[in-house]
Amino acid sequence: MDFKMHEYTHAVVGKVIPALKLTDRADLNDARRQYDYYLRLLKELNLEIIEVETDAYFPENIIFEDIAIVCHGIMLLPRPVSSTEEIIMTALKEVMQNELGHTVIEVSDPEAKLAGSDVLFTGREFFVGITETSNEAGASALAEAFPEFPCTPIKVSQGVRHLKKYFSMAGPDILCVASSKEAKEMLKRIEREATFTYQTLTVPEVGAANCLYVNGTLIHRAIEEIPESFKVFCERIDFARRSICFSSLAKVSSGLTACCLLVRKP
Repeated sequence: MDFKMHEYTHAVVGKVIPALKLTDRADLNDARRQYDYYLRLLKELNLEIIEVETDAYFPENIIFEDIAIVCHGIMLLPRPVSSTEEIIMTALKEVMQNELGHTVIEVSDPEAKLAGSDVLFTGREFFVGITETSNEAGASALAEAFPEFPCTPIKVSQGVRHLKKYFSMAGPDILCVASSKEAKEMLKRIEREATFTYQTLTVPEVGAANCLYVNGTLIHRAIEEIPESFKVFCERIDFARRSICFSSLAKVSSGLTACCLLVRKP
């Protein structure tokens, strides 16, 4: 197992202003508390936190995963789908270039659609879920930006919006997979198309399938949110784990991977 593939120096996150108001999507005060704990946990895992200040409001300004794919000193920016994304991308571009020394590549193909929540990087190769938010042209743009890694488009099952709600990396070469019928169908496609071989860790609750592996530690959701999957993590993972309450943030994001960009400074 190559642990170095998942070693990072920085976490780039959205800066939150104190003023919040409640909406019917989630209790934003609770979401804010969960976000603060999430950032503290990343710091404890030896990540330097870089907060990006934008004119966007919480929680839109903390969901960075969709608007950038970062790997090996390069940040790929898809074409923005809203004015909010455009604002965040501009601020993010400045931080990544000036503070972290990354090369920024912008997707130029007007037909290309690409969302980071559809992009799974295993440390060895990319899989791109072909959904409403990502298409074959988007997958081609990703392959062009990172030619050293295989990049495979994966047709998602009907009703699936974000690939990474169903799949994430739970450790080096360990694929965390939801137990739903849709996830099983997509897993067969991934295993058929993959260049490399992976262990699979199947978790009963869909919300558990999106976890975050960073610097030797697996972050997953708390026992009160995913009781059955929590048992699976306890039984199957033999390295460091940390759990976190994420229920309110889950209502406005695709999961634990959505709220930061993990970066290894060149």
